[in-house]
Amino acid sequence: MIHKTFFLFLWIWFSHVVIGDTDEVKSVSVTEGDSVSLNSGVSEVQRDDQILWIFNINNSDIRIAEIHKQVIDMFNSKEIFGDRLQLDIRTGSLTIRNIRTEHSGLYKLQIIKAAGITYKSFSVAVYARLPVPVITRDTSNCSSSSSSSSSKRSSVSNCSLLCSAVNVSAVTLSWYKGNSLLSSISVSDLSISLSLPLEVEYQENNIYSCVINNPITNQTQHNINITQLCQPCEELMQQSQMVVISVIVIALIVVVAVGVIYFYNKNRKEACPEGKYYSFHHIL
Repeated sequence: MIHKTFFLFLWIWFSHVVIGDTDEVKSVSVTEGDSVSLNSGVSEVQRDDQILWIFNINNSDIRIAEIHKQVIDMFNSKEIFGDRLQLDIRTGSLTIRNIRTEHSGLYKLQIIKAAGITYKSFSVAVYARLPVPVITRDTSNCSSSSSSSSSKRSSVSNCSLLCSAVNVSAVTLSWYKGNSLLSSISVSDLSISLSLPLEVEYQENNIYSCVINNPITNQTQHNINITQLCQPCEELMQQSQMVVISVIVIALIVVVAVGVIYFYNKNRKEACPEGKYYSFHHIL
């Protein structure tokens, strides 16, 4: 019994001194472009201490920074981080300035002292900066209702709004009425464009907002004018028709002007076969 207790004590001591303590992985979230510091937990690095930082990329461990004999070695970290890495010679803590999304991943720390080895790990998640959501009117129901009877059109009292965000990932897009959540949609890792519809009533006075958020930040679109966005379909169609008519008129004017210039130059050339004539541009 004494021998078993002795060997158990010896194994515990060996595990902590030779193999070392292993801390749980600490999760760190940061916005792209900000700086993040990974704290070593060491108050002061001694001369014989060795501080080694490792970045795990594509399941491969790459040494990126080290303090040994109170000398800093950054290895080939510039290939991945450029000049963003800074290693504190006193504490061994690692700082990443102007961090990018590609720097997300697992950072491992080995603290080698005379008493043993300590391991720490940091799971760093870098989120892209969020755009402000854009609110637009979905006019597809207007085009579909244009062929309906006038009585059917007059009974339509709703319009559809779209809240959109372009090239986003790991976000949630949500509609709110006051402080009440109405609907939401989420996307994980892929960078895509999100759109979330909402049915509202014409000339409604309620306060709506659209929010895009990730685990650490959000952006909100507050300036939603329901009366301006939700004009009756008849008015929208009249505005569209006016725009189309204006474009057609401008195009006709340009065609007529080009035709006049062409025929003027042609007639002048026929009137002066020797080539001694002035173009329309010269006359102007």
